[in-house]
Amino acid sequence: MTEQTYKFKVAMSCGGCSGAVSRVLAKTEGVSDVDISLESQTVTVKSTLTQEEVLTAIKKSGKAAESLPN
Repeated sequence: MTEQTYKFKVAMSCGGCSGAVSRVLAKTEGVSDVDISLESQTVTVKSTLTQEEVLTAIKKSGKAAESLPN
């Protein structure tokens, strides 16, 4: 499967929140790059997974998340 870039709105209020999201995505097979902006509360992910699969992984961090249009 080809690599896609997805953007998500994730409820993060501190470095601990973004760290939790980062750790979950680092353990997710198929994710090659993660860019987290705490200021805009967005997470950009490069992955061979589908957008729904990445969203499910982000939600495992316990943070509210939703997909944004690419």
